[in-house]
Amino acid sequence: MIRLTFLGTGTSQGVPIIGCKCKVCTSQDPKDKRLRSSVLIEHNNKKILIDAGPDFRQQLLRENIGNLDAIILTHEHKDHTGGLDDVRAINYLQKKILPIYCEKRVEDSLHKEYSYAFCKIKYPGVPEFDIKTIDNTPFKIGDITITPIRVYHYKLPILGFRIGNITYITDANRIDPKELEKIFGSEILVLNTIRKEKHISHFSLLEAIEVAKKVNSKATYLTHLSHQIGTHSELSSILPQGIYASYDGLTIETK
Repeated sequence: MIRLTFLGTGTSQGVPIIGCKCKVCTSQDPKDKRLRSSVLIEHNNKKILIDAGPDFRQQLLRENIGNLDAIILTHEHKDHTGGLDDVRAINYLQKKILPIYCEKRVEDSLHKEYSYAFCKIKYPGVPEFDIKTIDNTPFKIGDITITPIRVYHYKLPILGFRIGNITYITDANRIDPKELEKIFGSEILVLNTIRKEKHISHFSLLEAIEVAKKVNSKATYLTHLSHQIGTHSELSSILPQGIYASYDGLTIETK
């Protein structure tokens, strides 16, 4: 059994956006409070985080997560890597260096953003990362096989991941046919969409629905949602059968 928990389902600014008074940002529905996108994968007592954005600390505290076995990064943008300093709590309490799986380009970015974590002489208490470089080749964490899926965030090549019967794709607006084949057969598809109108680097709602139809998973969950896409209840009311709006804290399971 694989369990996926949505730690965050929002876009790069989260929802509510600072200073915005729209009906989504002022909604009192907890399902309209969207932290930066991230998910937790659990299987056979292993806990794997995909992306660690600026809300990393808040998300782990909310879900009472005190330990991780690994972090996988989709790409280097700050809303997906900006919380990595808080890995130091896990380093300290669990007395271990945390493996972080990412592409070489992402690793290079981390060396710049967290230069103090890679110094030869380190200041006491800095986060400790064990960088594991990945590419398009499947890899394992424990007994979990993870298949990278190459997708494009405008012109930036990033990675989605298939883990068992779950596929997770965020920050994409293009998936080439050969990579789309890797997704076929997934029972659960998690896919990004940011708004109804076309966007330069994310799937629009209609584009995401078209991808979901091609994959034909039993269930598709939309994530990386901005305030422009409406409230959770509004979005849910217009989605086709089998496609759902995700929300922070939602947990799904599959074999």
